[in-house]
Amino acid sequence: MSDILRTLVVDDEEGICLFLEKTLKKEGHTVTTTNSGQEALDILRDTSFDLAIVDLNLGGRVDGIRVLEAVRWRWPATAVIILTAHGSLESAMQAIREGVDGYLLKPAKPSEVRQCIKEALEKRRELAQAQTDQRVVQRGSFFVDLDEHLVTVEGQELELTPQEFKLLVHLMQNAPQVISPPDLVEAVRDYKPEDLNEARQIIKWYIHRLRQRIEPTPSSPRHIVNVRGVGYKFQE
Repeated sequence: MSDILRTLVVDDEEGICLFLEKTLKKEGHTVTTTNSGQEALDILRDTSFDLAIVDLNLGGRVDGIRVLEAVRWRWPATAVIILTAHGSLESAMQAIREGVDGYLLKPAKPSEVRQCIKEALEKRRELAQAQTDQRVVQRGSFFVDLDEHLVTVEGQELELTPQEFKLLVHLMQNAPQVISPPDLVEAVRDYKPEDLNEARQIIKWYIHRLRQRIEPTPSSPRHIVNVRGVGYKFQE
């Protein structure tokens, strides 16, 4: 990450946006704010951020979970903090399981904001470093040795093509995050699709073949799971 952190703030309360913008700018961030979930999606289509702070309960048709999904789909390296009120803490826990790096309860103090950001960025850095350094990946009964190009499930070796191997490794390394079809195509084929539809058409064949290799019942997959309209994720 660069020395100057690029941060997106999404909250439908103008006062919260102003508070966070002021707090973050004091810490050296460049800040983009919006009160609209839809506008956040438009911004994220073409702009990456080091950090996104997103209100879980946005007004309008696009809520905080949808914005979180968009960040994880388009910019998986971005650290994400969600804002939530006490009454929606259970929903916050659900969001955390989907791959956020921290949460803040409203109203938050500047010191709490700074501490949460520090922890979220560190968590994201550690995850990125672990993925870079790790030569062995294990999720449940699945074990992958990257150097030996070896995959075993419950101790039984699987025979995978190079593309199937790349697809499985990418999904496992990023679990439980949902990975978009364009990102999966790039990981498997080293090719950037022209659009989402092309990516979906390409990756569905590889997903089908991988499921045939690893799923007990390929027609009812347990491990390579489709998240409708978003992408795919690996689960144990």
